[in-house]
Amino acid sequence: MKILVIEDEQNVAAFVQQGLKETGYEVFLAYNGANGLDLLTQQNFDLIILDIMLPGMDGREIASRVRQMGYKDLPILMLTALGTTENIVKGLDAGADDYLIKPFKFKELLARIRALSRRSGTSTVAHQIYKILDLELDSDSKSVKRAGKLIKLTSTEFRLLEFLMKNQNKVLSRIDILENVWDINFNMGTNVVDVYVNYLRNKIDKNFEPKLIQTVIGMGYMIKG
Repeated sequence: MKILVIEDEQNVAAFVQQGLKETGYEVFLAYNGANGLDLLTQQNFDLIILDIMLPGMDGREIASRVRQMGYKDLPILMLTALGTTENIVKGLDAGADDYLIKPFKFKELLARIRALSRRSGTSTVAHQIYKILDLELDSDSKSVKRAGKLIKLTSTEFRLLEFLMKNQNKVLSRIDILENVWDINFNMGTNVVDVYVNYLRNKIDKNFEPKLIQTVIGMGYMIKG
């Protein structure tokens, strides 16, 4: 497995590179966004580890450019020293698939890499189309329609909606959602789930009836149909 690490703090980059190499990964380092994007065009990578605070081009812009270059399914793990919900959401909105807050333990990094690798491999499963009333999600084309209207979702919004639809009429706690959509089983203080549920509501419920995403007070969320 080839991993591209874009990190300007050389001690952090060296720590990550050494640990990943000892674990059996092939690692390429870039200390800024421009060099990282150049490497991306020269090698076939399986995952990108990307610091959010970089000189010149920051991690959000790099993630956005990676997606614009056509690497829609290449997993991106964002590293951030800014653990606020606002900064996490900005990174995910730019195209990152997951995040890890600095400082982190190396075993946490490995757990995220394994989770993202499993997730990126799910494209080989059978084609699934989920339907709830007039809402339709196609797992193969990664498209969503409601009442025949195509709805554009980010990759994170898509995974959240897919998880809700797979568990139709089942109440899902915030912990359930964090562990299955973001593979996060710690840092439960974040309200990133609530932020993304509201994003989804604005896209699939706001201009439609009936409202499908329900809040179950004190318990979590469900999609009903």
